[in-house]
Amino acid sequence: MKIVIVCDVLGKPNNGTTLAAYNLIGFLKENGHEVTVVCADREKEGAEGFTVVPVINWGPLNLLLKANNVILAKPDKKALARVMEGADVVHILMPFPLGVAAAKLAAKAGIPTTASFHAQAENVTAHIACMNNRLANHITYLCFYRLLYKRIGTVHYPTEFIRELFEKQIKRSLPCRVISNGVNDMFFAPREKSRLSDKFTIFCTGRFSKEKAQETLIKAIAKSGFKEKVKIYFAGCGPREKKLRRLAAHKNVDADFRFYRRDELPAALSGADLYVHTAVVEIEAISCLEAIASGLVPVICNSARSATKNFAIDGHCLFEAGNWRDLAAKIAYFYHDPSQIDAYREKYRSFKEQFRQEDCMRKMEQMLKDAAASRQVK
Repeated sequence: MKIVIVCDVLGKPNNGTTLAAYNLIGFLKENGHEVTVVCADREKEGAEGFTVVPVINWGPLNLLLKANNVILAKPDKKALARVMEGADVVHILMPFPLGVAAAKLAAKAGIPTTASFHAQAENVTAHIACMNNRLANHITYLCFYRLLYKRIGTVHYPTEFIRELFEKQIKRSLPCRVISNGVNDMFFAPREKSRLSDKFTIFCTGRFSKEKAQETLIKAIAKSGFKEKVKIYFAGCGPREKKLRRLAAHKNVDADFRFYRRDELPAALSGADLYVHTAVVEIEAISCLEAIASGLVPVICNSARSATKNFAIDGHCLFEAGNWRDLAAKIAYFYHDPSQIDAYREKYRSFKEQFRQEDCMRKMEQMLKDAAASRQVK
């Protein structure tokens, strides 16, 4: 097939959406498909299979986007029309200007479209201090629908959670497939354990942003009663890094903050004792699944706005959103009885198999094939 993939946001693989895009692009190319990616990532200029469009200029808002490491693509209709010529299917990653323009052009040209749902409303409203404003989030979801998803033949939801949430907000069902973004095989591979620290080690992966709520973990360890015997490894980058560093220093919590390359993560994860996922807003949290695949037992925030809570086997792996006391108690359960870590690791052995990336990408490929075939039926 000739497939066009439209990425409003694409750059370094330091967030779930970008990783999902690269994984899909790589899989499709490896399986013989002709893939053209439209994005605004200047590093892709001249690279085979990439069409680079300008960055959108929103004046003062550019500073806000830059602070959050976000670069949005400008909807270059000429470039989109050129790459869509002869395409079998167009797949759109985000409900932003480039994706919206692509959907409109594809509809006019009669090209089938699919689109992934990778952005929660809070991922947008958090930038304007409205993350907890229900009306602002509801309006954002309505905009997502009216601008993009109502024009799409098949919507890809990474989890049942986000399908239910979005359809409740827009009060209608859409043609869809629920398919995990999947976990790369390198996280499943057995490896010799090399401890990160002599202390009881907790790993926490996620962008340093408001919705990831890493401060809950710092506060939990600060009041745990065994603070001196614990070290936290925060893996990520983002605008709140300095604030989190200051909080850890103020609470005298031993914490390491750094960005890990993809090839560094599996070994780092396998060297920890426990994984804690603090995010209160999350569509799937592949980072949590990567930790589970690496053999770590997770303790997960049970936020109503996060799909990640569904990865918890039972209550020992869940803590109340924003409640550092509850998180401290859940960590203490595993800290004081390490045999429980081994027991829960065994419980997760079969659970994690459903998220192997190869199987998930096969399902994505089939979705695109079915979409392309629908054009022939018409």
